[in-house]
Amino acid sequence: MIEFEQTFHNFLMRHQEKYNRTYHFLILMDAIVTAAKRIELYYRTGALKGNLGVAGSINVHGEDVMTMDDIAHEIVAHYLDQTQRVIQVVSEESEGIIDMNKEGGRYFVYFDPLDGSSNVAHGLPVGFMFGIAKRILEGSIRGPEDFHLRSGHEYIAAGMFVIPTGTFTLALHEAGCWRFHADETATYVKPVRMTLPEEPRKWELSFNAGNISAFSNKVQKWINANTDKYKFRYIGALAGDFHRLLSDGGLFMYPAIVNHPDPKENRPQGKLRLLYEANVVSFMCKEAGGDAIDETGTPILDIKPTKHHQRTTLYVGSKPIIEDLSKALKG
Repeated sequence: MIEFEQTFHNFLMRHQEKYNRTYHFLILMDAIVTAAKRIELYYRTGALKGNLGVAGSINVHGEDVMTMDDIAHEIVAHYLDQTQRVIQVVSEESEGIIDMNKEGGRYFVYFDPLDGSSNVAHGLPVGFMFGIAKRILEGSIRGPEDFHLRSGHEYIAAGMFVIPTGTFTLALHEAGCWRFHADETATYVKPVRMTLPEEPRKWELSFNAGNISAFSNKVQKWINANTDKYKFRYIGALAGDFHRLLSDGGLFMYPAIVNHPDPKENRPQGKLRLLYEANVVSFMCKEAGGDAIDETGTPILDIKPTKHHQRTTLYVGSKPIIEDLSKALKG
């Protein structure tokens, strides 16, 4: 007996029909999936083609740009532009906001084309992360489109590909968080709804342990009181660490750096970018039954961005841990 797995595209078509939505979103997601497949192809063949080194430039964040960073950005920007459905994009690898079809487009896309690119040279997992928001339609009580940067609660979808593992996770507004796996033909199939496990036995803590002494006293105190309760896992790429969290539950955190021996290394505002990193995983986590806050206890999805490369602290994971941590941060 032949077994037929539901494909991602079939899943998404049924979703659009169920909620009486247009097929414009299907065209956009087809472009995103195509871009992810192309990035994975370049990643897999990178060692042979010399695509795994440093490109010799510095990005807007002052970080070394890897050759694969440049390649991934160009791939995603190309396929998004080809859809004619995208108004503007914000990419980690572009200093400015990129206009596409500003008059006729329907979506804003915020993306990190290669999260964790320092892992590339070692053949370790990296991520392609994205968040999607929608144009203000004519006749809306919100008025005409003003091209403002969207907060996380305005996203209609967010997702990530973990490369080169062949896994893709997509969260849809008030419709759950779903994981797909690539089959032998590189087709994403077999939707599985992701829900953070309620059983604390599986929960994990994920953070850069090398930075503990530089965290605030409140954060250090919470870590010391809770480390023995959970397993510790840290991959060093947000997409990879969050991929584990969705399956096992627990907490991923990237606190502020405030006690570094070299004051120039302090990051009181946090390191992760709000629009295409923190909002993406926070949106996905919410749809999986979790929550996310910053170091002040403010829900990540409520933060109104003022800059397109705005940074933030991030605590994302199972609700009981987030609630407990929130009390500690505000105490």
